[in-house]
Amino acid sequence: MDLGSRITELRKTKNWSQSQLAKNIEVSREIVGRYERNDAVPSIEVAKRLANALDVSLDYLVGNAEKKLDKTTRKKIQEINKLDADDKKMVYTFLDAFITKNKLQGVL
Repeated sequence: MDLGSRITELRKTKNWSQSQLAKNIEVSREIVGRYERNDAVPSIEVAKRLANALDVSLDYLVGNAEKKLDKTTRKKIQEINKLDADDKKMVYTFLDAFITKNKLQGVL
């Protein structure tokens, strides 16, 4: 999916008009229309505001990620990245165990 289509889809999911999205990202409605038609590409700064307003990661917005991560999950990942190596290892061990448990339950 191209960037314009993704912006349109995410905007419609929020039931926002182009004007509402434009207000949230501090650009004109006309420029939002140009982004959605792929007539223009947002700057990095505007793309970050778009991702934030649409509650997706920048990677998802630009097509580098297949799954949308909700804001809570993104914040948790950022917090994990701030941990020291030993604490990260502990978090990853717990997550691995939890994921394995859920996979096994799915098999049974």
